[in-house]
Amino acid sequence: MSNAKLFLGQRLRRLRRDRDMTQTDMAGSLAISPSYLNHLERNQRPVTAGLLLKLAEIYEIDVRTFAAGGGTRTGSDELAEIFSDTLLGDLGVPRYELAELANNSPAVADAIARLYAALKEVDRNPDLASGGDARALVTPENWVRDYIQQHRNHYPALEAAAETLGGALSDPLSMAEPLRRRLKEAWGITARVVAQAELGNASQAFDPERRLFQISSLLRAENRTFALAYQLALVEFADVIDKMVSDAAPPDKGIGELLHMSLANYAAGAIMMPYGHFLKSAEEHRYSIDRLSGDYGANVEQVAHRLTTLGRAGARGVPFFMLRVDPAGNISKRYAGENFPFSRFGGTCPRWNLHAAFQVAGQAVTQVIETPDGQRYFTVSRTIERPIKTGLTTGLQAIGLGCDLKHAHKLHCADGVDFGNPAVTPVGPACAICPRIDCADRATPPAGRMLAIDTARKTISPYPFVSG
Repeated sequence: MSNAKLFLGQRLRRLRRDRDMTQTDMAGSLAISPSYLNHLERNQRPVTAGLLLKLAEIYEIDVRTFAAGGGTRTGSDELAEIFSDTLLGDLGVPRYELAELANNSPAVADAIARLYAALKEVDRNPDLASGGDARALVTPENWVRDYIQQHRNHYPALEAAAETLGGALSDPLSMAEPLRRRLKEAWGITARVVAQAELGNASQAFDPERRLFQISSLLRAENRTFALAYQLALVEFADVIDKMVSDAAPPDKGIGELLHMSLANYAAGAIMMPYGHFLKSAEEHRYSIDRLSGDYGANVEQVAHRLTTLGRAGARGVPFFMLRVDPAGNISKRYAGENFPFSRFGGTCPRWNLHAAFQVAGQAVTQVIETPDGQRYFTVSRTIERPIKTGLTTGLQAIGLGCDLKHAHKLHCADGVDFGNPAVTPVGPACAICPRIDCADRATPPAGRMLAIDTARKTISPYPFVSG
């Protein structure tokens, strides 16, 4: 531990609020007085090394990440990406000022990130700017994604409810039939598989007047089960989800409905894969996705997503991050149990082999990567099939799942990795903010950096620049 005093008031307050605790509750868990905690949160007292270790033990946080300000809201990396934009790059805002802003004024950092995301949305859709309502520039996807990441993709209230229900319905042969019976017997809802033509452009639909839930015959078996779990979550946990959406205070109805759907999706996964039982299975199978898929009747994506949610205090799994892309490189999902090492606003690093998975469909592609700050991660990438076949596309997407290298020895797919001297691929964030100079894969010049072009000498990188 450094001898420097650590003033972590904003992060302490954020941690407490993320766990829906009062100052009295948290103070009791840490065996300190509420008034002392109040002083800590107001940066009138530094956090001692002993208290930091106690926080790590009780709330299972990563000490280095917490002390450095990483985690659940807009951090210095995201701000650096924003301030590297050509609109702001000439200001030359130093990195330490961005770090101070992220650490000491996280709400302001969040506001800057939201404004920047809105600006990017105007670039993609100029017509939005003429509507007169600035909220239209806050995309539902970005707002909900940020909300999910603030909670580290873990919701204790939903987990507790889903674990009780899922445990009662668990069936080693198939979860689908118990789910169907529960819908019928407890809620009077009849579930049927119907031809796609009956649903139009929907893959599933509930008619509340007829108490009829229809599922497309084109959905794959695991996705039919998930559809049943989703519909059950909507009715079983209506009060819990409604309160969570209300407490989140989304800026408009559409965003609220997307958040509601996202929480119901989360609950569906938790019903199919009840927390305690799933975590035990994951550890026994050494996080083998194929074994877990077989045990729980879930597909690869459902299991991978579930692995990012194992953040229960006192019973945490490996903290994974997950990304889903299509063959064109569009990112449609980002989830992280702790840190996410890639760009928030841009794409992925070309050195990360996520897209290589498309060349070996169905096979796992592993890699050890190192970010510019020296952090190392173990990643595994593989293709998945879309939930429903339309015949219009290849049906393939790819997911990348990763964790800090220190956890990789727990993973079945990491067997054979020489952890003492692994083969490491240096990666970075979006090219515009990546500090790596000698990168042959660089796609764009670095923003805010002076190029160092020598016409008499070509370098490995197409855009060499002056460091520092």
